[in-house]
Amino acid sequence: MGKIKVIFMNYKKFVLPLVIMVLVILSDRMTKVWAVETLKGYPSQSYLGDSFRIIYAENEGAFLSLGSDLPENVRFWVLAIIPILALGYFGFTLFFNNEVGPWQRIAFAFIIAGGGSNIIDRILEGKVVDFLNIGIGELRSGIFNIADMAIMAGLFLILPMAFKSSTPKKQESVSAEGENANENAEIKVAEEETEEETKEPDKENKGE
Repeated sequence: MGKIKVIFMNYKKFVLPLVIMVLVILSDRMTKVWAVETLKGYPSQSYLGDSFRIIYAENEGAFLSLGSDLPENVRFWVLAIIPILALGYFGFTLFFNNEVGPWQRIAFAFIIAGGGSNIIDRILEGKVVDFLNIGIGELRSGIFNIADMAIMAGLFLILPMAFKSSTPKKQESVSAEGENANENAEIKVAEEETEEETKEPDKENKGE
């Protein structure tokens, strides 16, 4: 039991980020399939006084169609390869940087899942399916999807941390160190329990 507890203590901080990534990717893939089968070729649908629209669109660019006018080979590098490298950095930071706090891990999970799901579409299909639009009157957002929402959620979580003053950063660093210290203490206790469990049979054998 002690060894199992040590393993659990090491990996439990990744459970919520992994769950978030799985849910985001599944919901994004499923809603895109639904949009293709249900919305393609039909006019837009308006709800809540036209503040929310469902409208099918195929986007060859990034969010809000940025980069859609670039040549195809340039677009592939800018919208697929470079984002893959960026997501690789986020993934490495998420899983291997012990100084990352819980909220940062959640933010990275949203960004990795949303960006990864859209990259899959760009590589396999050369385009991304969008179908959501919000706004008031003429003031409206671009057309987006669930993956875009996940990316924006991750950015909203991580940007305030990036713009904090030096003093809060020190406090956050102390907080992160405290969290890591608690995790290390729990792991140490679990390891000691494991050692005790392994020593007990040895004592029994010696007594015999």
